[in-house]
Amino acid sequence: MSAELFHLSAGEAGRLIQSRKLSPVELVDAFLARIEAVDGRLKSYLLVTADAARDAARQAETDIMAGRWRGPLHGIPYAVKDNYYTRGVRTCAASRLLIDFMPDHDAAAIERLDAAGAILLGKLNTWEYGTGNGGVYFDLPFEPARNPWSLEHSPGGSSSGSGASVAAGTAMVALGSDTGGSVRLPAAACGLQGMKPTYGRISRHGILPNCYSLDVPGPLTWTVEDSAIMLRALSGYDARDPGSADVEVPDFVAGLGDGVRGMTIGVVRDLGQAESLVDAANRRGVDEMAKVLAEQGARIIDLALPAEIADYRRATTVINWTESLSLHEQEFMTRAEDMGYALREKMMSGFLTRSVDYLAAQRRRRELTAATDALVRSVDALVLPCAFHTAAPLSDIDRVKAYTSDTACPPFNASGHPAMAVCTGFDEQDLPTNAQIVGRWFDEATVLKIARAYERATGWRERRPSF
Repeated sequence: MSAELFHLSAGEAGRLIQSRKLSPVELVDAFLARIEAVDGRLKSYLLVTADAARDAARQAETDIMAGRWRGPLHGIPYAVKDNYYTRGVRTCAASRLLIDFMPDHDAAAIERLDAAGAILLGKLNTWEYGTGNGGVYFDLPFEPARNPWSLEHSPGGSSSGSGASVAAGTAMVALGSDTGGSVRLPAAACGLQGMKPTYGRISRHGILPNCYSLDVPGPLTWTVEDSAIMLRALSGYDARDPGSADVEVPDFVAGLGDGVRGMTIGVVRDLGQAESLVDAANRRGVDEMAKVLAEQGARIIDLALPAEIADYRRATTVINWTESLSLHEQEFMTRAEDMGYALREKMMSGFLTRSVDYLAAQRRRRELTAATDALVRSVDALVLPCAFHTAAPLSDIDRVKAYTSDTACPPFNASGHPAMAVCTGFDEQDLPTNAQIVGRWFDEATVLKIARAYERATGWRERRPSF
């Protein structure tokens, strides 16, 4: 059975653990064996905390057998992008500048998962500082992560290890962070369900900042149910995060299977000037998702974004450059030679951006946010492409950068609306295709219901990488 354990969903494993048909020790051992067997090629981890994970698994088993079951994540192994602080465990974000950094506290998300009984397996690969210019240059202290559907292809970024690990079965669920698509793009490249929740839904305390007005943590999972379980555990107000929202946290799992009958869903098929960039396979995926949802009783209407995607990207790029430099200026001024090319180029872009450009970008962002919110509020949710392309070959820098830049992610980073990447099948190379579901502010529950209705009606979760 151990050969099958690393391909269970967290929901399935949690039910087996609750009923005492599966031991957390057995489950963690299966994942550690999987990491040992394949991660030398996959490169999903920067650090594996095997001894601590085994200790935590034994404690979870003792507690559960004594009747102290904490909930559906108790005994579930997970891993985190290496920009999440982990007390006493190296957090280097794939950078030479932080290669010896040992935080003295956990990120808020780690605290919440620890309280839920989840078991940390280790720290996952990422682009340096969880950011960059969209390219992968093989000049960091660690090799880049690979895509388990094809080891010659990128798993997307910057939460690259998070995407690779869940798809390959080296982690059951994973955490990433999304500033311009860095949860959704690895999810899209690796055939996962990647949730960027509403800005402020999950605390950012203890996460290495990239761009404080855009950063959003989020889970990457194999199933929609796993995403709902993770979001329920992670959400909540945290006074330590100035951007944290003091709003009610619903039970995202309750009603997950209610379906879409009676919903009005807007499908954004016309992407304006970006229309020609979308791969035919990804376009088909969006159209087929709309058809499936209509067959299940949703009313489908065609809508358009209120501005060109390039307009959103211009605003978010200037904001990202400027805020990233403001956070990391000291390192750039004193140790730029220790940075990789992608991070150094981004810092230089911030250095050359004028304050008037930043202020103009924030003004434009407010205008775009208001117009986008009016669009989203006109329906129950939107469906549109996420990444325009399937995963790019790591050997082709231009295609890797195009995968990162040719997306419909920026509108919802700018506006802060919840947005979820969903697998819609596979292209002619057997690489995953994707779409994006977007909801009203703090209405992740509807996004998850729509994603679950589509997932239930299709067979994509039955297909795993042969890796």
